[in-house]
Amino acid sequence: MSYKPVATETLSGEIAEQQGHKGALSGSGSSVRTWFHLHSLARDSAACPSESAKLFPVGLGGRPIRTLLLLGLLAAFQTGGTDPRLGGWLGSWTLTSAQSSLDPPNRLSITPLHDGTHVVMSGETHLDFTASGNGHKSPAPGNLAFNQIELRRIDKRQAEVKEEKDGALVATVHEKLSNDGNELTTTTAIKGKADQITVWTRSGGAKVAKDLFAGEWTQDPSKTRLRQGLVLKIEADGRGGIRFLGDFSYTARFDGKQYDLKNSRNDTVTLELVDPHTVNAVYRRGDQVTQKDSWVVSADGQQLTLSTAGTLETGQRLTEKLLFKKQ
Repeated sequence: MSYKPVATETLSGEIAEQQGHKGALSGSGSSVRTWFHLHSLARDSAACPSESAKLFPVGLGGRPIRTLLLLGLLAAFQTGGTDPRLGGWLGSWTLTSAQSSLDPPNRLSITPLHDGTHVVMSGETHLDFTASGNGHKSPAPGNLAFNQIELRRIDKRQAEVKEEKDGALVATVHEKLSNDGNELTTTTAIKGKADQITVWTRSGGAKVAKDLFAGEWTQDPSKTRLRQGLVLKIEADGRGGIRFLGDFSYTARFDGKQYDLKNSRNDTVTLELVDPHTVNAVYRRGDQVTQKDSWVVSADGQQLTLSTAGTLETGQRLTEKLLFKKQ
């Protein structure tokens, strides 16, 4: 978002449980992050006998090798081993394609005034303030994350917004217009966190020569997600489960139990191994199911497809289909 829209929780995110505090997808009240909370995949215990067990049904002392192999696998779990069937999921994954939609979408309105700029944002984050155009600080009451704004025009197509809370810098938002003036990209920088990128598309309002930023803007979740350069990491936890690192993080097993999430707007995740290539994840906030994900890894183990559907605290419906490539 231009003054931050939700990060996704990208997403995020569960995929966003995007976003440092639960509920807003923005680092500061104004920066925009994609709501996207990603989920993880893997498998717990054994299901079929190994090929070696089928080929060699009996072994030392007449004791079936198959039994020995199963006992060995069980021992591996008890001593911190890794389920060999997790191999296709483990590793680092980079986002290569995104199809995302938010209903209703996040919107941004920028209106030039004789002595400044009036900004209104609706959707996941609500903002309403007037910033002075001369680089002076302006009050921004009613915003939880900041209460003072400083707007500085770099040139006709670039601007910088500093958000402060009681005199302390909270976030810096850099805004840049495309050459045709129809796309607005905002980059929100918050100390100690990765920069968050949000992309907006002009959806109304006549272009004003003296202020190219003026107009009505709608967030483009697909471009937002892609430009954020999401990278996921899935690794074995050594106890039959997985450790998921993305917009948010968690460690969980495939036993139908709820596991706590970190840096997410949701509270818990439950994992189900459907088959060797498919994992379902269910996210909850309190007792309410807020998001459902399906992860599918390709036969060659090189592509991961995430399909997600969820409801934000604002009542907005988010759907995404994201493709990842193994690094």
